[in-house]
Amino acid sequence: MSGRRPLVAGNWKMNKTGAEAREHCVRLRELLPGEPAAEVAVCPPFTAIEAAAEALAGTPVWVAGQNVNEAAWGARTGEISAPMLLAAGASGVIVGHSERRAMGETDAQVAARVRAALDHGLRVILCVGESLGQREAGETEAWVTGQVRAGLAGVERAETARLAIAYEPIWAIGTGRTATPEMAQEAGAMVRAVAGERVDAPSLLVLYGGSVTPENAADLLRERDVDGALVGGASLDPEGFARIVSTAA
Repeated sequence: MSGRRPLVAGNWKMNKTGAEAREHCVRLRELLPGEPAAEVAVCPPFTAIEAAAEALAGTPVWVAGQNVNEAAWGARTGEISAPMLLAAGASGVIVGHSERRAMGETDAQVAARVRAALDHGLRVILCVGESLGQREAGETEAWVTGQVRAGLAGVERAETARLAIAYEPIWAIGTGRTATPEMAQEAGAMVRAVAGERVDAPSLLVLYGGSVTPENAADLLRERDVDGALVGGASLDPEGFARIVSTAA
Protein backbone atom coordinates (compact mmCIF):
# COMPACT_ATOMS: atom_id res chain seq x y z
CA MET A 1 0.00 0.00 0.00
CA SER A 2 1.16 3.56 -0.71
CA GLY A 3 1.25 6.56 1.60
CA ARG A 4 -2.43 7.25 0.84
CA ARG A 5 -4.65 6.87 3.90
CA PRO A 6 -6.64 3.66 3.35
CA LEU A 7 -10.43 3.51 3.36
CA VAL A 8 -12.46 0.49 4.49
CA ALA A 9 -16.18 0.74 3.72
CA GLY A 10 -18.80 -1.82 4.67
CA ASN A 11 -21.66 -2.33 2.20
CA TRP A 12 -24.49 -3.91 4.20
CA LYS A 13 -26.68 -4.30 1.10
CA MET A 14 -30.31 -5.21 2.01
CA ASN A 15 -29.55 -6.13 5.61
CA LYS A 16 -30.28 -4.66 9.07
CA THR A 17 -33.21 -2.67 10.37
CA GLY A 18 -32.70 0.65 12.09
CA ALA A 19 -32.55 -1.00 15.51
CA GLU A 20 -30.06 -3.59 14.27
CA ALA A 21 -27.95 -0.88 12.65
CA ARG A 22 -27.82 1.07 15.90
CA GLU A 23 -26.72 -2.01 17.85
CA HIS A 24 -24.10 -2.84 15.22
CA CYS A 25 -22.64 0.67 15.22
CA VAL A 26 -22.53 0.91 19.00
CA ARG A 27 -20.49 -2.29 19.01
CA LEU A 28 -18.27 -0.98 16.21
CA ARG A 29 -17.53 2.12 18.28
CA GLU A 30 -16.31 -0.13 21.07
CA LEU A 31 -14.05 -2.11 18.76
CA LEU A 32 -12.40 0.71 16.81
CA PRO A 33 -9.77 3.05 18.26
CA GLY A 34 -10.81 6.65 18.71
CA GLU A 35 -8.77 7.74 15.70
CA PRO A 36 -8.22 4.72 13.45
CA ALA A 37 -5.29 4.99 11.06
CA ALA A 38 -7.61 3.91 8.25
CA GLU A 39 -10.72 5.81 7.20
CA VAL A 40 -13.90 3.86 7.96
CA ALA A 41 -17.38 4.06 6.45
CA VAL A 42 -20.55 2.02 6.79
CA CYS A 43 -23.18 1.83 4.06
CA PRO A 44 -26.55 0.78 5.50
CA PRO A 45 -29.84 0.52 3.61
CA PHE A 46 -31.64 3.86 3.42
CA THR A 47 -34.05 3.02 6.25
CA ALA A 48 -31.12 2.50 8.66
CA ILE A 49 -28.92 5.48 7.71
CA GLU A 50 -30.32 7.80 10.38
CA ALA A 51 -29.89 5.21 13.15
CA ALA A 52 -26.33 4.43 12.05
CA ALA A 53 -25.40 8.11 11.82
CA GLU A 54 -26.79 8.80 15.29
CA ALA A 55 -24.91 5.84 16.79
CA LEU A 56 -21.65 6.96 15.16
CA ALA A 57 -21.96 10.66 15.99
CA GLY A 58 -18.75 12.02 17.45
CA THR A 59 -16.59 9.36 15.78
CA PRO A 60 -14.58 9.63 12.55
CA VAL A 61 -16.65 6.82 10.97
CA TRP A 62 -18.84 8.19 8.20
CA VAL A 63 -22.07 6.85 6.74
CA ALA A 64 -22.86 6.35 3.07
CA GLY A 65 -25.93 5.38 1.11
CA GLN A 66 -25.97 2.49 -1.35
CA ASN A 67 -27.54 4.33 -4.28
CA VAL A 68 -28.61 7.81 -5.33
CA ASN A 69 -30.84 9.13 -8.08
CA GLU A 70 -29.57 11.82 -10.40
CA ALA A 71 -32.63 14.01 -9.71
CA ALA A 72 -32.96 16.02 -6.51
CA TRP A 73 -36.74 15.43 -6.33
CA GLY A 74 -39.68 14.39 -8.50
CA ALA A 75 -41.94 11.57 -9.60
CA ARG A 76 -39.46 8.71 -9.24
CA THR A 77 -41.15 6.12 -7.08
CA GLY A 78 -38.79 4.18 -4.84
CA GLU A 79 -35.73 6.32 -5.61
CA ILE A 80 -33.58 8.25 -3.13
CA SER A 81 -32.06 11.66 -3.86
CA ALA A 82 -28.84 13.24 -2.63
CA PRO A 83 -30.69 15.77 -0.44
CA MET A 84 -32.57 12.87 1.18
CA LEU A 85 -29.30 11.05 1.92
CA LEU A 86 -27.82 14.17 3.47
CA ALA A 87 -30.93 14.78 5.57
CA ALA A 88 -30.78 11.21 6.88
CA GLY A 89 -27.19 11.68 8.04
CA ALA A 90 -25.15 10.26 5.14
CA SER A 91 -22.03 12.03 3.93
CA GLY A 92 -21.28 9.71 1.01
CA VAL A 93 -22.81 7.18 -1.38
CA ILE A 94 -21.95 4.10 -3.42
CA VAL A 95 -22.62 4.60 -7.13
CA GLY A 96 -22.67 2.00 -9.91
CA HIS A 97 -22.49 -1.19 -7.85
CA SER A 98 -22.69 -4.24 -10.11
CA GLU A 99 -25.94 -5.32 -8.45
CA ARG A 100 -27.46 -1.98 -9.46
CA ARG A 101 -26.03 -2.23 -12.97
CA ALA A 102 -27.50 -5.74 -13.27
CA MET A 103 -30.94 -4.20 -12.66
CA GLY A 104 -30.48 -1.90 -15.63
CA GLU A 105 -28.40 1.04 -14.40
CA THR A 106 -26.47 2.34 -17.41
CA ASP A 107 -23.08 4.01 -17.70
CA ALA A 108 -24.87 7.28 -18.49
CA GLN A 109 -26.96 6.99 -15.31
CA VAL A 110 -23.88 6.18 -13.27
CA ALA A 111 -22.11 9.28 -14.57
CA ALA A 112 -25.16 11.45 -13.85
CA ARG A 113 -25.45 10.03 -10.33
CA VAL A 114 -21.76 10.60 -9.61
CA ARG A 115 -22.19 14.21 -10.72
CA ALA A 116 -25.39 14.71 -8.70
CA ALA A 117 -23.80 13.28 -5.54
CA LEU A 118 -20.72 15.49 -5.85
CA ASP A 119 -22.84 18.55 -6.61
CA HIS A 120 -24.69 18.07 -3.31
CA GLY A 121 -21.52 17.60 -1.27
CA LEU A 122 -21.53 13.82 -0.94
CA ARG A 123 -18.42 11.69 -1.22
CA VAL A 124 -18.61 9.00 -3.90
CA ILE A 125 -17.46 5.38 -4.04
CA LEU A 126 -17.71 4.49 -7.74
CA CYS A 127 -17.84 0.76 -8.46
CA VAL A 128 -16.44 -0.93 -11.56
CA GLY A 129 -15.78 -4.57 -12.41
CA GLU A 130 -16.09 -7.36 -14.96
CA SER A 131 -18.01 -10.64 -15.10
CA LEU A 132 -16.35 -14.05 -15.17
CA GLY A 133 -17.22 -14.41 -18.86
CA GLN A 134 -15.58 -11.10 -19.67
CA ARG A 135 -12.44 -12.03 -17.73
CA GLU A 136 -12.20 -15.42 -19.45
CA ALA A 137 -12.68 -13.73 -22.83
CA GLY A 138 -9.81 -11.33 -22.15
CA GLU A 139 -12.15 -8.33 -22.01
CA THR A 140 -11.36 -7.15 -18.46
CA GLU A 141 -9.25 -4.16 -19.46
CA ALA A 142 -11.64 -2.86 -22.11
CA TRP A 143 -14.70 -3.29 -19.89
CA VAL A 144 -13.28 -1.84 -16.69
CA THR A 145 -11.52 1.09 -18.34
CA GLY A 146 -14.74 1.86 -20.20
CA GLN A 147 -16.67 1.95 -16.93
CA VAL A 148 -14.05 4.19 -15.30
CA ARG A 149 -14.06 6.66 -18.20
CA ALA A 150 -17.86 6.74 -18.32
CA GLY A 151 -18.28 7.16 -14.57
CA LEU A 152 -15.76 9.99 -14.35
CA ALA A 153 -16.95 11.82 -17.48
CA GLY A 154 -18.26 14.77 -15.46
CA VAL A 155 -15.72 14.80 -12.64
CA GLU A 156 -13.14 17.55 -12.17
CA ARG A 157 -9.56 16.97 -11.03
CA ALA A 158 -10.14 19.18 -7.99
CA GLU A 159 -12.77 16.70 -6.77
CA THR A 160 -10.35 13.77 -6.42
CA ALA A 161 -10.34 13.90 -2.62
CA ARG A 162 -14.11 13.28 -2.56
CA LEU A 163 -13.88 10.20 -4.77
CA ALA A 164 -12.85 6.57 -4.42
CA ILE A 165 -13.09 3.88 -7.09
CA ALA A 166 -13.82 0.33 -5.99
CA TYR A 167 -12.72 -2.43 -8.35
CA GLU A 168 -15.13 -5.31 -7.70
CA PRO A 169 -14.86 -8.30 -10.03
CA ILE A 170 -18.46 -9.47 -10.34
CA TRP A 171 -17.39 -13.11 -10.21
CA ALA A 172 -15.96 -12.55 -6.71
CA ILE A 173 -18.93 -10.74 -5.12
CA GLY A 174 -20.69 -12.95 -2.60
CA THR A 175 -19.25 -16.10 -4.15
CA GLY A 176 -16.41 -16.81 -1.76
CA ARG A 177 -14.03 -16.49 -4.71
CA THR A 178 -11.49 -13.71 -4.41
CA ALA A 179 -9.09 -12.19 -6.90
CA THR A 180 -5.49 -13.01 -6.09
CA PRO A 181 -3.41 -10.13 -4.72
CA GLU A 182 -1.68 -10.01 -8.11
CA MET A 183 -5.05 -9.65 -9.89
CA ALA A 184 -6.12 -6.95 -7.47
CA GLN A 185 -2.88 -5.03 -8.01
CA GLU A 186 -3.08 -5.31 -11.78
CA ALA A 187 -6.66 -4.05 -11.80
CA GLY A 188 -5.92 -1.31 -9.26
CA ALA A 189 -3.02 0.00 -11.31
CA MET A 190 -5.16 -0.07 -14.46
CA VAL A 191 -8.01 1.81 -12.75
CA ARG A 192 -5.60 4.42 -11.39
CA ALA A 193 -3.93 4.97 -14.76
CA VAL A 194 -7.21 5.46 -16.62
CA ALA A 195 -8.77 7.57 -13.87
CA GLY A 196 -5.71 9.81 -14.16
CA GLU A 197 -7.15 11.13 -17.41
CA ARG A 198 -9.74 13.00 -15.29
CA VAL A 199 -8.52 13.10 -11.68
CA ASP A 200 -5.30 13.23 -9.69
CA ALA A 201 -4.12 9.63 -9.93
CA PRO A 202 -1.45 9.68 -7.19
CA SER A 203 -3.96 10.78 -4.54
CA LEU A 204 -6.97 8.76 -5.76
CA LEU A 205 -8.17 5.96 -3.47
CA VAL A 206 -8.61 2.67 -5.32
CA LEU A 207 -10.37 -0.01 -3.30
CA TYR A 208 -10.77 -3.75 -3.84
CA GLY A 209 -14.11 -5.45 -3.24
CA GLY A 210 -15.24 -9.03 -3.68
CA SER A 211 -15.40 -11.55 -0.81
CA VAL A 212 -12.94 -9.60 1.35
CA THR A 213 -12.58 -11.30 4.74
CA PRO A 214 -10.43 -10.84 7.85
CA GLU A 215 -8.41 -13.81 6.62
CA ASN A 216 -7.51 -12.51 3.13
CA ALA A 217 -7.47 -8.75 3.77
CA ALA A 218 -3.77 -8.52 4.64
CA ASP A 219 -2.65 -10.14 1.38
CA LEU A 220 -4.90 -7.89 -0.70
CA LEU A 221 -4.21 -4.63 1.12
CA ARG A 222 -0.44 -4.83 0.99
CA GLU A 223 -0.52 -4.26 -2.78
CA ARG A 224 0.76 -0.86 -3.96
CA ASP A 225 -2.40 0.17 -5.83
CA VAL A 226 -4.95 -1.21 -3.37
CA ASP A 227 -5.83 1.57 -0.92
CA GLY A 228 -8.50 -0.22 1.07
CA ALA A 229 -11.58 -2.34 0.63
CA LEU A 230 -15.30 -2.23 -0.06
CA VAL A 231 -16.42 -5.08 2.17
CA GLY A 232 -19.69 -6.95 1.67
CA GLY A 233 -20.77 -9.91 3.80
CA ALA A 234 -17.90 -9.59 6.28
CA SER A 235 -19.02 -6.06 7.17
CA LEU A 236 -22.21 -7.42 8.75
CA ASP A 237 -20.15 -8.74 11.66
CA PRO A 238 -18.66 -5.84 13.65
CA GLU A 239 -15.82 -7.95 15.04
CA GLY A 240 -14.77 -9.20 11.61
CA PHE A 241 -15.12 -5.76 10.06
CA ALA A 242 -13.02 -4.19 12.81
CA ARG A 243 -10.31 -6.78 12.11
CA ILE A 244 -10.24 -5.73 8.46
CA VAL A 245 -9.96 -2.08 9.49
CA SER A 246 -7.09 -2.98 11.80
CA THR A 247 -5.36 -4.81 8.96
CA ALA A 248 -5.73 -1.82 6.64
CA ALA A 249 -4.42 0.52 9.30
